[in-house]
Amino acid sequence: MKLKAKIFLLAIVPFLAAIAGIAFGVRHQATSLASAQHDTTQSAYMASKEIELRHYVDLATSAIKPLYDEAGTNARDDAMLRNRALAILEKMDFGQDGYFFVYDMHGRSLMHPREPDLVGRDLWTLRDPAGSLTIQQLIAAAAQGGGYVRYVWHRPSTGKLAPKLGYVVPLPRWGWMLGTGIYLDDVDTTLARIDQRASSDIEHTMLWIGAIALAGLGVIAVCALVLNVSEYRSADAKLKRLAQQVVESQEHERARLSRELHDGISQMLVSVKLLLESALARFELTEPRVQPAEAALSTGIGRLGDALREVRRISHALRPSMLDDLGLAAALEQLTRELSAQSHLAIGFTQIAHDHATELPDTVKTALFRIAQEALTNIFRHAHATQAGVSLEVSARRVTLSISDDGRGFDVERVQADPSAGVGLRNMRERLEALNGELQLASRPGHTIVTASVPLFAQAALHIEMQADHS
Repeated sequence: MKLKAKIFLLAIVPFLAAIAGIAFGVRHQATSLASAQHDTTQSAYMASKEIELRHYVDLATSAIKPLYDEAGTNARDDAMLRNRALAILEKMDFGQDGYFFVYDMHGRSLMHPREPDLVGRDLWTLRDPAGSLTIQQLIAAAAQGGGYVRYVWHRPSTGKLAPKLGYVVPLPRWGWMLGTGIYLDDVDTTLARIDQRASSDIEHTMLWIGAIALAGLGVIAVCALVLNVSEYRSADAKLKRLAQQVVESQEHERARLSRELHDGISQMLVSVKLLLESALARFELTEPRVQPAEAALSTGIGRLGDALREVRRISHALRPSMLDDLGLAAALEQLTRELSAQSHLAIGFTQIAHDHATELPDTVKTALFRIAQEALTNIFRHAHATQAGVSLEVSARRVTLSISDDGRGFDVERVQADPSAGVGLRNMRERLEALNGELQLASRPGHTIVTASVPLFAQAALHIEMQADHS
């Protein structure tokens, strides 16, 4: 695994672990708080309902207390008092579904204002859908002096079974159980709404945490991308400077070899040629003349002349002295003359110098000369052209070199895409990229033009950077 990937993982993994831990902790804490809120709310609701039921039952017992206190002296009067008490309780209600009910201690219904068809029926064995003995539970609570019972009963307003909280008290003198109840589905609905709101809040919190995590990942990714791009640009700039230094080193070595050939070997060959020519002249003046020796010596002098010309050609090809002495324009003009003399090509040269044109740096002169040399060589070898032209335009801010020909042309896209072809074009492009220049190609049968352009205002900064690298 690469170092950058490891650093990226070292940044991402702890961040994700921290976010996951925070999310788990927040969800657990929020769930605990929601559960505690549910329990607290339910307890508060139930406590208020229990107080309310006790209050209702107290009102009911107070309403029939005078009648209850008179009972017991006469059986006829006692029956009348009970009927009057039942009539009073039947008229008492609170709300649409709030009413009182009365049973004897054996489970027989004595009064039920909302379900009169139950009056007189023995409901001792009545069970709810869960199998619980509802009336027996109520009577058991009353037998213990009164109490609360949760059970299921038909709600008068809907006709459906609903949970209910009942409170019952005994009337032992009459053998009654008096009670009332409050339906709890409203409480359950309220608690469900509270739970739903709490769950929604938890989900929103988790979404916020997820959004923060994604934003954090995005920031880390952007920072990594910026760092990577910055490092890539820095490495690319260093690579370009290194390539330029390599090219300069090559040119320096070419110049050194050119000087060695011109000032060393070339001079030695000239000296040897002069000595041989002097010896040949003496042979010709000596009698008797030795024709075979003169012919051999003359042949050697001719081949030595050829070798001298080849050394000079190689020296000039390595580094034309005119490029350093007279500049790029003169070197290009000489190059076109030499290639025209060596081939069937008619090569023209044009120079356009604007006012305030600046002196070209050595790196730019060398790069453009090599590009022209490469382009003209390609024309000579592959284009089958009859005419070619070289144009050099120098202004205060830019230098442009154009090489054109009337050859058969080539497919620019295919040559650029094929790694086995277009090596010369790639070399041209690499030379220009090192100078922040650009290479443009346009080709069709009968007309091909290669344009190399280098901005001169960037060369000063590039020269300073390279000087800093050298130091």
